[in-house]
Amino acid sequence: MDAHGGRTLTQQAISATLHCLTGCAIGEILGMVIGTALGWHNLATVVLSIALAFFFGYSLTIRPVLKAGLTFQQALKVALAADTLSILTMEIVDNGIILAVPGAMDAGLASFLFWASLAAALAIAFVLTVPVNRWLISRGRGHAVMHAYH
Repeated sequence: MDAHGGRTLTQQAISATLHCLTGCAIGEILGMVIGTALGWHNLATVVLSIALAFFFGYSLTIRPVLKAGLTFQQALKVALAADTLSILTMEIVDNGIILAVPGAMDAGLASFLFWASLAAALAIAFVLTVPVNRWLISRGRGHAVMHAYH
């Protein structure tokens, strides 16, 4: 592949990862805020965050695909194919980092440590998920599946 083709592929991967980051961040932040505010155990908070990240990640994909005329079932299949590995990678990385930072999960919503750890975890997850999306797109998978509907 030439340099221009590789650059285009990388730009597509960055765009796909930004899309993934948006859904993951909405779900992740919402889950962490809810779990922390309610005083939930770390495991329950992480599970809620992951569930919401997948929900919002898939929702952001399903909506435009539905507008393209697909049925909900077809749109769900596209979302699952386009986003699952990307969201999974992002969630493993960002939750792993948050759990690894001493005291981050127990810091509370008013704590700089809580918010800084969450922001750093999402940023690192973004960087580590770009190559995953690049690999998927280069093989006609991941977000490449969605391009037929845009």
